[in-house]
Amino acid sequence: MNTPRHPQRKPVRSGRPTTNRDDSGVAARRAALKTAMAVLDRGVPFDVAATAADGLPLSQDRALARLLALTVLRWLPELDALIDSATPRPLPIDARARHVLRLALAGWLRLNTPPHAVVATALPLVESGPRRLVHGVLGNLIRRPATLPATPRLPAPFDVQWATDWGAAMAEAAGAALADEPATDLSLRNPAETDHWCEALDGISLAPGHVRTARKGSITEWPGFAEGAWWVQDFAASLPARLLPAKAGEKVLDLCAAPGGKTLQLAARGCEVTALDVSEDRLTRVRQNLDRTGLAATLIAADALRWQPDGLYDHILLDAPCSATGIFRRHPDVLHLKGWADLAPVTLLQAALLRRAAVWLKPGGRIVYATCSLDPREGERIAERVIAGAPRDLISPDELPAGLTPTAEGFVRTLPGQVEGGLDGFFIARLRKLAD
Repeated sequence: MNTPRHPQRKPVRSGRPTTNRDDSGVAARRAALKTAMAVLDRGVPFDVAATAADGLPLSQDRALARLLALTVLRWLPELDALIDSATPRPLPIDARARHVLRLALAGWLRLNTPPHAVVATALPLVESGPRRLVHGVLGNLIRRPATLPATPRLPAPFDVQWATDWGAAMAEAAGAALADEPATDLSLRNPAETDHWCEALDGISLAPGHVRTARKGSITEWPGFAEGAWWVQDFAASLPARLLPAKAGEKVLDLCAAPGGKTLQLAARGCEVTALDVSEDRLTRVRQNLDRTGLAATLIAADALRWQPDGLYDHILLDAPCSATGIFRRHPDVLHLKGWADLAPVTLLQAALLRRAAVWLKPGGRIVYATCSLDPREGERIAERVIAGAPRDLISPDELPAGLTPTAEGFVRTLPGQVEGGLDGFFIARLRKLAD
């Protein structure tokens, strides 16, 4: 009697992505390690360094790599203090073992990675380094157990300098703002739809045309993205365009325009916008957002110190190049890349751009000058040297949202703790016409 033979069954696919993902999480952590080392050892901006995660096949791994590296940058002084408390001799500041320990502690103490997984994912990253030392330090700190304070300290020299410039309360608020990634601010193409998008995005609004949401995940999948109903823009970054009294049909020049949020604001208002930036590559993102939102502007890649317009403008917005220390809440790398830098070259550029822009302004028009910096050398000191002799158009309290007031000179200075949920640091001044 012949026994029937059953055909060999093919393995059943689970429907999960067929990738080479390392389920231990080591691959994501290795990408995070490369990112943090590039920022801290070689001075690479985070957005460039984070491309180390681009090769990871799963979006959740890419997100984890980015989050881990950012967490290290947010809590670096505290993480280093814990490491130094558990080693017989301080590790070199750029030692791979120190980088691995920072990453492991950030995952354990801030992202709730279980201790056994912390150790298991850290040791493969040490490679040919002192694995026994790393294992011992982690074991020591886990047994204590180690803890982090409620908020991080600002890294030097910002801890002292911001307390000196703005007061101890501001420095404390800045530390609190550094602890976690802030909520996402959106500017709306149509301010009349503010209530609708607050509901759709589970957000709140600080002013018409603004939504602040705590949503996570890819923004390309959020309601309203595909139809171009909004774009990402910190609320403080939206204030310069809000304070420019440009009306539909008026000619407006947006100098140093990339990444383009202000260009979009002005175009949504119906202005005839010319957006100028020195980099064609930087204008690519502006062009993409214009296409997505269905808005229009003329984009020009040129050096503003050499470029000449065909005619005069009704209004000009100059968001000048600066140290960008004001954006530290979302980009903590700036606190490790900038330091207490020599700002003489950039402040000379800021003053030159402001004087040059004044020549292109029609009589009665306004210039809004802004920098996303918390350094008074790029704001208040520019005002003293350049703006002081110009007819100022004072900013009034009723032009600003709750929590913000103009300075005695009629300028605007935003600081991290001024409104609930925080703000980027900006200096904003509005002028009618600069003196010759």
